[in-house]
Amino acid sequence: MFESLSQRLQDVFDRLGRSGKLTEADVNTVMREVRMALLEADVALPVVKDFVNRVKERAIGAEVTKSLRPGQQVVKIVHDELIETLGEPGRLNFTGSQKPHVIMLVGLQGSGKTTTAAKLAIQLRRDGRQPFLIAADTYRPAAVDQLVTLAKQTNIPYYEEGTSAKPPDIVTRGLKAAKDAGAAVVIVDTAGRLQIDETLMAELEEIKKRTNPAEILLVADAMTGQEAVNIAQGFNNRVGVTGLILTKIDGDARGGAAISMRAVTNVPIKFLGTSEKLDGFEVFHPDRLVDRILGMGDVMSLIEKAEEAYDEAEAMRLQKKLMQNQFTLQDFLEQLQKIRKMGPISQIMGMIPGMSRMQMKNEIDQDEVENRLKRVEAIINSMTVDERNNPKKLNASRKRRIAAGSGVQVRDVNDVLKQFQQMQTLMSQLRKGRMPNIPGLSGMGR
Repeated sequence: MFESLSQRLQDVFDRLGRSGKLTEADVNTVMREVRMALLEADVALPVVKDFVNRVKERAIGAEVTKSLRPGQQVVKIVHDELIETLGEPGRLNFTGSQKPHVIMLVGLQGSGKTTTAAKLAIQLRRDGRQPFLIAADTYRPAAVDQLVTLAKQTNIPYYEEGTSAKPPDIVTRGLKAAKDAGAAVVIVDTAGRLQIDETLMAELEEIKKRTNPAEILLVADAMTGQEAVNIAQGFNNRVGVTGLILTKIDGDARGGAAISMRAVTNVPIKFLGTSEKLDGFEVFHPDRLVDRILGMGDVMSLIEKAEEAYDEAEAMRLQKKLMQNQFTLQDFLEQLQKIRKMGPISQIMGMIPGMSRMQMKNEIDQDEVENRLKRVEAIINSMTVDERNNPKKLNASRKRRIAAGSGVQVRDVNDVLKQFQQMQTLMSQLRKGRMPNIPGLSGMGR
């Protein structure tokens, strides 16, 4: 998401950075490029016009002309105004509503509401609340079955009546079941519908009337494009949307939906669906997203992902093993698996400042990086536990067996062992307070 927008903006700012002095003509040229970049990213025209005017007004003022580095100052202005356009980070608001608090998920068919319902329930449970799911999509084939499967998979209580009853009645009885179960938050998965479908929109209004929801969240596909504005306005006018959840942002979305929907509806984006997996869900932080767009990385999200994968006790245990030269291939395999659980390599690299630009310029072959990690994992998995803990036992015949088991050449096995040995040597030198000198030390599994 935002890849083309990021590349266009970064190219503009690269040229801008080479200019020691900034004239009004330079600003006009830059703003034309920014305007085209936003339009190509499917941002709605009125939003683009407003954004460009705000940036231009600040860029030709004293704020830039008196700056020692005018190019960098323009980048800062664009950064600030993008954050302003995306709005304050939205958080779920349960104040003033009766328990259990109700969250209605609404949107078009195919936007990912059912999967999002399960993801949101997991997020709520992680935050210390007791979630409860109600299957109220009686129109899409297998929608109820999908929600029930996800609920069982994640061990979250649910209510369903199949597809024969009317959704408002299902929700009414489901809410009673949730109260009896002691649930804190009820998530209602409604059927996908067009915002111009009068009958189905009236049904949403009836569900809202019966449940008095604390939140009505519009679940929208990030790849919707220009139509996103009409969709958001339609749902907002009929049921009063309180927040947005953007799904499929890991796809080929150009990003305009996020900027347009937020600006037009004036309701906050609250969550992002980052992958098809149930853990692919994150709280929306506008400043972090803007940093990604402008190629500045997203260190905070990277730290949070790492904290989810590692606990403090494990980190201390790992540090102790490293410093005592007891780190084994089994330990390395476990750390590699944790890194891969943090998300796709491309996503992780995009959070590291400067890496996204290198990815765009194809200076880093992320597919090759991913393949290397898979290859290393396959090689270590083909070893016995004893071999992982005592790699010196790996003679020629054992290496041939490991290579055959992992679908690689013997030289690939030797590379992993050699680089693992180099890492142990490095740690040994650091432990002794010496400056390490290991020529050719490189990434595992080359």
